[in-house]
Order: sequence, then structure tokens, then C-alpha cells
Amino acid sequence: MTDNRNTIIAVVLSGLVLLGWQYFYNIPQMEKQKAQQATQAQLANPAQPQPGSTAPQPGSAPAPGAPSNAAPANAPISRDTAIAATKRVKIDTPRLAGSISLRGARLDDIALTKFRMTVDPTSPPITLFSPSGTAAPYYAEFGWVGATGSNAKLPDANTEWTQEGSNALTPSSPVVLKYDNGQGLTFTRTISIDDRYLFSIKDDVSNAGSNPVTLYPYALISRHGTPHVEGYYILHEGLVGYLGDKGLQEYGYKKIEEAKQVDFSVTNGWLGITDKYWASALLPDTNAKLNAKFSSALTGTVRTYQTDYLQDAQTVAPGGTTTANARLFAGAKEAATVGLNFPIAVGLGGYNQSLGLNHFDLLIDWGWFYFITKPMFLALDWFFHLFGNFGVAILLVTVLVKIIFFPLANKSYASMAKMKAIQPQLQSLKERYPDDRMKQQQEMMEIYKKEKINPVAGCLPVLLQIPVFFSLYKVLFVTIEMRHAPFFGWIKDLSALDPTNLFNLFGLIPMDPTTIPVLGHYLHLGIWPIIMGITMWFQMKLNPTPPDPTQKMIFDWMPLIFTFMLAGFPAGLVIYWAWNNLLSVLQQAYIMNKNGVKVELFDNIKTTFSKKPAEKKS
Repeated sequence: MTDNRNTIIAVVLSGLVLLGWQYFYNIPQMEKQKAQQATQAQLANPAQPQPGSTAPQPGSAPAPGAPSNAAPANAPISRDTAIAATKRVKIDTPRLAGSISLRGARLDDIALTKFRMTVDPTSPPITLFSPSGTAAPYYAEFGWVGATGSNAKLPDANTEWTQEGSNALTPSSPVVLKYDNGQGLTFTRTISIDDRYLFSIKDDVSNAGSNPVTLYPYALISRHGTPHVEGYYILHEGLVGYLGDKGLQEYGYKKIEEAKQVDFSVTNGWLGITDKYWASALLPDTNAKLNAKFSSALTGTVRTYQTDYLQDAQTVAPGGTTTANARLFAGAKEAATVGLNFPIAVGLGGYNQSLGLNHFDLLIDWGWFYFITKPMFLALDWFFHLFGNFGVAILLVTVLVKIIFFPLANKSYASMAKMKAIQPQLQSLKERYPDDRMKQQQEMMEIYKKEKINPVAGCLPVLLQIPVFFSLYKVLFVTIEMRHAPFFGWIKDLSALDPTNLFNLFGLIPMDPTTIPVLGHYLHLGIWPIIMGITMWFQMKLNPTPPDPTQKMIFDWMPLIFTFMLAGFPAGLVIYWAWNNLLSVLQQAYIMNKNGVKVELFDNIKTTFSKKPAEKKS
């Protein structure tokens, strides 16, 4: 009766684990793609009102939601229409395409040409910035605000700038914009760009008037509308910055909505807005004193989010000139570009090192266990540059990890082998003391002590996998290098699920089982998760059948449970687990044979499929 009860409990708990994992992981993963498609449809067919104009306040950066008048406030328009509505300067670099609006001199039209919406190379490029007046404005703005009481006419979001010359902005040709306020102040903005994602903005103000003018340089990044986020605890999306002695500051969209505004007075900082793979960030001079701010406001029906900073005042004497410098990162969060700050990665270069920034590598969310995830990424990236395939890199890193932990795993498997060798002695204890479990335990510990066996050593291989599994999962999940990285055959994206599905016979049946109401979320099982389940089943069969029925039931169900659990993980992680299982089987079989213990793999498999003799009826 007790054995039956334990078996029922084991099955119920296994089912709960499976259902819980599907609910908290698989369902959000599958909904993610649908939400992203809906977001793209919204961008293509805008249907939400835009906030009205908000004027900058004296002595502070412009408030969130200060759009130009590119479109009526209550009539959102497409990106193409908004872009065509203003005179613009073309941006043309190896990695970026877009334009600068001469109205407000805003950087509000940027697309990442090296990255596509899907694995199809003909799909549209990733859009980062969009102009005001569209469904989801997102832009960077630079300028000056006056001191309290100042009546100087300063350029704002609606100012029409003029371009000197007619060249496009390229890595070899900066753009010069000018504005004369008609009161003696001439504003000259020089914008340059490198061959990656860094804009440099130099603002000069010349005073031909008779009175000194005090101005504060500012920079801001503003985003209108709450964007779709992945919604996972291990990934930060929203407002981010490393602000001097305040350290890393991360405010998700909900968090900043509740806080409304957070102020920082710091030196040596940067701040911006990050998505999973893309980001924009203000990178002021490292010695600049900043009055920085994260903020959110509701303007009309639209929620806006903004990061900005205001620098110390500069006074322009009559006949004099003053200058403010700013930088903007707008692009993909590539580790080599951002600058991976890790002792063995000094040679990677990147903005963190070349600009002397303060932990700019943390723009990538390496997590609390960065000391594991960074080395994991570096190893994968190194093998990728050798062999040109991240899937092969995962296989080789798995072998490398096996080699590193070989001594510990050997001890563990050797202990397990000894455990198998003493099984007859343990069985005789049960027969000798059938009703005295205390005596059984005492005698069992004596045997362990005599044979120098650690009874929990068998857990070590599993424990060793946990940090490796987590770090690989984190790298696959957050690094853009893994996005759309193919393996072989049908795996076109290691960071996505295996696209095949057992429940439509791997494409032979023209239907998508995941769309079936209620059960659809559970009906995704690709080829690689099945391979992983088979390798785990082989690993379980390498051990003798447990005498306890409950343990046997758990071991029998475990490969199936893990098969469905890992079906919702990125394909790269499932490939790692399957390959690791196979290596573990070979390693364990070798050590068992070395210790004189019979390898019972094929015997156990044969027993599993052999017909059990019918019980005799009394």
C-alpha cells in the first residue's frame, strides 16, 4: 500500500513539474513570438494618439514627450510618411541606415542593416529609432536650455536647421548643421559617426551680441509608448545606466512608472534605454558632471520614458564661443563592440576600453553570475571564430568542460561503480534485518566506511551541470551573437526552439498543433528534445534498476519529463544537454569497466523491452 501511495505521489509530482514548467516557461516563450508579430503589425498600422508638445523648462532638460510637429497630435502616421514630412540628412554606414531630421536636428530614423526581423535574409532590417508622429516614437536629442529668467531664443524640437553642404553622414564625412536665432547667437552642430554605432555630437555657440548668455548643455533619449518586453526575470529591459559611485542602475518600465522620476548627480556615468538585443545610450565625457535623470510621464493617453542629463552652465561672453560634446550609442549590443570587461578579454577592444567608459559592458545583461557567463561566452566566441559555427562551438565547449571537471567526475563515477559492486551486500542487509531499518542504516554506513564510498557522490555530475547549464542558457538568451546563429540541418537559430514538431509528424501534416485551444501550448516537441530524451534514457539505463518501486518509477519517468521540459528551451541548450548526456554515458561506462564493475546498459535495455512473466494466480 505504501509503495502504491509513493508511486502515485511521484507521478502526480512529476505531472505538476511538467505543467508548471509549461505554464511558466513554454507558454511565455510561444506567446513571445505572437506578441512580437503584433508589435510589428502595430508599427505598420499605427492606431494610437500622440502626446502634445511639452516645452523645456529653464535650467532642466526637456520633459518627456516633447515631439516635433511632424504630424498632427491625434493622427499617428507611418514611418515613411513621417520621414518624408521633413527635410533630412541621410545616414549611410556599413551597419546603420536612416536620416537626421533638420527639424529639431533629431536623430530619429535609424535601422540596423546587419540584423533582420527573422532568419530570412530578405526580411526587413531591425528598426531602432522612429520619428515623432508615428505609433512608437523613439529618438535622441541634443541641445541647450537657458538659465532661469533667460529670454534667449534657443533651438528646440521645431527649429529648422540648415545643412552646410549636401553630403550624407558617413564614417568619412561628418555633417554640419547651423541655426541663427536672429538675436546674435549662432548654433553650429557637427555630427560624426564611426563604422559601428557611435555618433559624436559637437555643439558650438557663438555670441555676436552685446550681453553674455548662460546656457546648459543637455542630451536625452525619449521613447513613447510602452514597448513589448520579453518579461523574464533573468533579462533587464528598460532604463539602464552606470552612474558614477551610484553604480549600475536598472529601472524596468513598470518600476519607473511607479517612481515617475529618479535623479542622479554624478561624474563618470552613462545612461540609456535597452532592449534584449538593441540599445541606445548617452555617453558623455567621463569627467563631465551630470545631473542625470530617469523619468516617465503620461501625456494624454501615451506613456513616455526618458533618460537625460544636464551639464553645468556655460557662459558665452560677447564675441566668444563655447562648446559642448556628446556621444550617442545606437545599435546592437555586440560584446566586441560594447567592450567585454573581463581579465582575459582585454584584446577584444570596444567602446568600454577605447572611450574609457565606466562598465559600459554591463549594457549587456550578464547577470549576477557574470564570472561564469562571461567566460562561457568568451569560450563559445573563440571556438566560433575558429570553426564558423556556434553549434560546433557548443559541442567543443561541452568537451572542454568535461575535461576541466574530469577528475571530480571520475571520483564521482568511481564511487557510483563501487556502490554497484556492493549491491549484493546491501541486499543481504535487508534480508538479515527486514524489520529494523535503523540497524540496516548502521550496517550500511559501516560498509560505506570500509569501502571508502561517498553515498552522495552520484549527485556530483548533476551538480556540476547546473552552473554550466545556467551560464549557457544565459549566453544563448541575452547575447546577440547567438541570435539567428545556425547549426546544421533544420536548426537555423540556436537561440530559438527546435522548429520541428512530433505532433504534426515533423511537417508531414499541414497544421500547427500549438494553435489548438487549451492543449496547444503542450504540443511542441522537436527532434533535438527527443534526441536529448533518448540520451538521458540511455544514461539512466546505465545504472541497475533501483529495488525501490518509487525510485524506479521516478527514474523511468525522468527522461520523458525532461524531454517535454527542454522542448521549450533554445535549441542550442538542448543540443548541449544531449551531447553532454552522450559524453557522460561514455565516461561512466569507461570508469565502471576500469573499476571492474559490469556495464549493465544493454542488459537493462533488454530487460526493459523483454516480456515480463505473468504472475501466478493463487
